[in-house]
Amino acid sequence: MTYCVALLLKEGLVFISDTRTNAGVDHISSFTKLFRFGIEGERFMVVQTAGNLATTQSVVTRLQHQIAAQIEPNLNTVGSMFEAAELIGASLRRVLKNVSESPEQEAMYGCSILLGGQIAGQEMELYNIYPQGNFIRATLDTPYFQIGEIKYGKPIMDRALSYYTPLDQALRCSLISFDSTIRSNVSVGMPLDVMVYPANSLKLPKGKRVTENDEYFHEIRKEWSDILKQGLQNIAPPTTDYFD
Repeated sequence: MTYCVALLLKEGLVFISDTRTNAGVDHISSFTKLFRFGIEGERFMVVQTAGNLATTQSVVTRLQHQIAAQIEPNLNTVGSMFEAAELIGASLRRVLKNVSESPEQEAMYGCSILLGGQIAGQEMELYNIYPQGNFIRATLDTPYFQIGEIKYGKPIMDRALSYYTPLDQALRCSLISFDSTIRSNVSVGMPLDVMVYPANSLKLPKGKRVTENDEYFHEIRKEWSDILKQGLQNIAPPTTDYFD
């Protein structure tokens, strides 16, 4: 399994994906699930994937091939992020059609994809593309998406994030979300791929790979654990009738 988070904020975009894949306890390995596209100064896009690894790799490879072979349209030539989401959805449907012969088989090979980015002269956008190829767009009310093993990291995101959360604070919140997930689910694991995009910069950030030895990640893991323990101690004790 996997866990991916993408945030659409007033100050920019945040993307984090884990790299663990498993097909049983004897087949655990690491694969990149965060892919950057774009042209410096013109457009920036990130694709994140969760689900069947063969399907996701086929979709990403198809997107990369379209650019390299100058097949129109491609992610470097589409006129909007909406068109980019349509292109990815169509690529996903085509891959699933090639490998499956029934809806039941499609479910076996299914995957989910997040797409976020910005094209010059347009606003930043973030999309959640479903296994069927259709998609929804993030809004001010729902400024982030998660795919994969979302349940352990979702509570902190729901409580702490909004569209107006500062970029650095949102990054901290997202990393804590991953720490909570990694602690509770062995199918999600290090290293993590992180990419932060400041709004309207139209730069192609190189991103950061967070390993088990990353000092900052270790620091916030410990601080968050200490905060939770201290907060629990400071909460008002239950009234006596709870023990009757």
